[in-house]
Amino acid sequence: MSSQDKDNHTPMMRQYFGLKSQHPNQMLFYRMGDFYELFYDDAKRAAELLDITLTARGHSGGKPIPMAGIPFHAAENYIARLVRMGESVVIAEQTGDPATSKGPVERQVARIVTPGTISDEAFLEEKRENLLLSIAHLQRKGLDIFGFSYLDMASGRFCVFEVDGYEALTSELQRLTPKEVLISEDFPARDAITLERGVSELGPWHFDYESSYRQLIQQFNTKDLSGFGCEAMSAAISSAGALLQYAKDTQRSALPHIQSISAEQRDHSVLIDGATRRNLEIDQNLNGTTTNTLMSVMDSCATPMGSRLLKRWLHTPIRDLGEISARQSAVASLKEDFLFEALHDSIKKIGDLERILSRIALRSARPRDLLRLRIALEAMPTIRKQLDEIQSCERLTQLKERLVELPDLTDELTRALVENPPAVVRDGGVIAQGYDKELDELTSLSTNATDYLAEMERREKERTGISSLKVGYNRVHGYYIEISRLHSDQAPAEYIRRQTLKNAERFITPELKEFEDKALSAKSKALAREKQLYEALLDKLNLELIPLQTGSQSVAQLDVLHCFAERANRLSFCRPELHTQGGIEIQAGRHPVVESVITDPFIPNDLSLGEDRSLLMITGPNMGGKSTYMRQIAIITLLAHTGSFVPAESASISVVDRIFTRMGSSDDLAGGRSTFMVEMTETANILNNATRDSLVLMDEVGRGTSTFDGLSLAWSAVEYLANRLGSYVLFATHYFELTTLADQLPNAANVHLTATEYEDEIVFMHQVHEGPASQSYGLQVAQLAGVPKSVIIEAKHKLADLEQKSVPGTSMSTATTQINEPKQTPKHSETPLQPDMFAMDEANELKESIASLDLDNTTPLEALKLLYNLKQNL
Repeated sequence: MSSQDKDNHTPMMRQYFGLKSQHPNQMLFYRMGDFYELFYDDAKRAAELLDITLTARGHSGGKPIPMAGIPFHAAENYIARLVRMGESVVIAEQTGDPATSKGPVERQVARIVTPGTISDEAFLEEKRENLLLSIAHLQRKGLDIFGFSYLDMASGRFCVFEVDGYEALTSELQRLTPKEVLISEDFPARDAITLERGVSELGPWHFDYESSYRQLIQQFNTKDLSGFGCEAMSAAISSAGALLQYAKDTQRSALPHIQSISAEQRDHSVLIDGATRRNLEIDQNLNGTTTNTLMSVMDSCATPMGSRLLKRWLHTPIRDLGEISARQSAVASLKEDFLFEALHDSIKKIGDLERILSRIALRSARPRDLLRLRIALEAMPTIRKQLDEIQSCERLTQLKERLVELPDLTDELTRALVENPPAVVRDGGVIAQGYDKELDELTSLSTNATDYLAEMERREKERTGISSLKVGYNRVHGYYIEISRLHSDQAPAEYIRRQTLKNAERFITPELKEFEDKALSAKSKALAREKQLYEALLDKLNLELIPLQTGSQSVAQLDVLHCFAERANRLSFCRPELHTQGGIEIQAGRHPVVESVITDPFIPNDLSLGEDRSLLMITGPNMGGKSTYMRQIAIITLLAHTGSFVPAESASISVVDRIFTRMGSSDDLAGGRSTFMVEMTETANILNNATRDSLVLMDEVGRGTSTFDGLSLAWSAVEYLANRLGSYVLFATHYFELTTLADQLPNAANVHLTATEYEDEIVFMHQVHEGPASQSYGLQVAQLAGVPKSVIIEAKHKLADLEQKSVPGTSMSTATTQINEPKQTPKHSETPLQPDMFAMDEANELKESIASLDLDNTTPLEALKLLYNLKQNL
């Protein structure tokens, strides 16, 4: 704004523009009396988002001023709605005194509320972390390195890690699901940040390594960062420094509850990419809701902080056998004699202690937060006593020792707080009677002045012997002692004449003057004293912040372990054996989510994978259960790596480094990728990153293109997985030609899911058997889906015609599988019912062309171009 423009505005609006210029991209709530006002574009946007009235306030600069306002006492609800929409709000409060101000009352920014930095209970989802994420980028040895740091302001949890490559960047964003992301203005992968709102671009200097390093060691009061395991993570340190400064700026205060920073080591956890998280529906189903997810089945935690930790464990399974065993032993101990039942009610009383402590540290805690803290502290000794019954579990003993007992602080809170405190401090009524003598006197004066005056009148009459003496009050002269003119000469010497009336004299005494001074300002003084006592209480609580935080973290862990025990008991889970000797053996495994929603008994199935049987070709009809079978193996493996028991009769699982899935079909229209391109990208990710210790689930690879192209890709992918990688692979397909690979690859085998026909209807058996399937039942499934009967009849005629004409050299879809006369033949003598397309001369040429490809150095896009060229040549 030019100086001439400023001169055209009123002083108040010039003050507004001065504040707004510091926060151009955030909505400014400008305090005016009992309202927060918004002006210009902020007002228009607020009116649209909050459905409030857009008005105009006079003129400034010769133009009407668009304005919208909300009452200050209701601001919290409006701010919460805006933050949930991804908006950031700047709160400007009146800091000057209207009575003494010349011109506009001085205003200053009191706080900034952004999606990633909120800590107020009203703004937060109870069972979901509210993460602020910062990402820095650098190139190291030709690789794109992304340094991640993330902070949960509501708990103080601060973590860093680094990844290389854009695929890992996307995967970690999907794992963390942050509410707000900080990036540099020159960040090279802005399109990869998929948040529609909540992305803040900062100047590159915010991510300067040297200043970020200093910022962190000052926060933790250390000489260096080596004790946190992140000394060598230069990109992560750059992002963490930017994040910490941003958090301090928004809170307008120090962050004492952020006591340390932890470095995540990717080789300590089982890596799961974004596609796999979606397919396994860990905490969000394919429709984008939270129903019928693994989290919804597994979460029986007693506290919100326990639920949040459970979600972290499910999204970050670990590979440390010692830690897994410790968790399993704790679950087994709690499951024994149903000890988890007694713990549940005690843990529930702890509530969301983690977030309460953060608000105490930020000095934004409300009276009911302190009441909940008191209840939590009262429950701690009970939990310790209940854990005393378990002597043989080292992990539970460790957690018990970290549960804090602070009897003096508990007593202080009991004496200080009323039984049912109000929501906020500003209206008073928080501090209990008897806690502070001065406050009691002020409260008594403001509420019992009449009783005090009556008592004083009685005393003075008795002391002076003047029967006409009265104690009274009026607004002009305040409190007084009135004596009739007849008896005024009997007034004691300490009585000071205040007013002479026609028939009486009015006096004041030092005692009454003191009472007057107290009584006239008693209410305001009582509120001020109450706030002073409340702040002192917060000071005392902050002195115990570290042991309280340690205790809350232990309760959260105990909550998850007690949840695992309860789920194991109620859902008939078994304790899996984890090892590093190779192989996955599961007896009677089940899919816990599917089992929870169906009314019929779930059909369990076994799995046997090892060095000589690492790849299973899975065939069978659509809706026969292939996808459920594959997913349940992945979920059982994932749960085992969290320390949970698993839905099976028994399970022996070698530690895996990654879980991959390539399932279902979806496009990415916004990214310009077709369904087949998405499929090939996910396939490329698996083939490029899977190892011998990875679990790979692949379903219907190659179905998004022509039969020749698709079958060629699927064939080559299977050979690569079996020969080059040796991963644990479940490969579901409708290409029956692929079942012959079990004869060619020493570590491959066929299994199939069964179905049967009864009176022209199909019945799915959902049982896994050895060997390949002999039928697809495509027409029967189409009939179940409601395809018109005339279409089904015509399809049967067409199928019969195709089968009669089928000879080597024809190019037919796998839909031409024979369905009327199923055949069962041994694995090694089975001939696919579809024609063997690789028997054709043209196919042999195609096979040779594919065999000559250098797949290790071929990108997905190059592979796609090669396939189109091969198809054109055919």
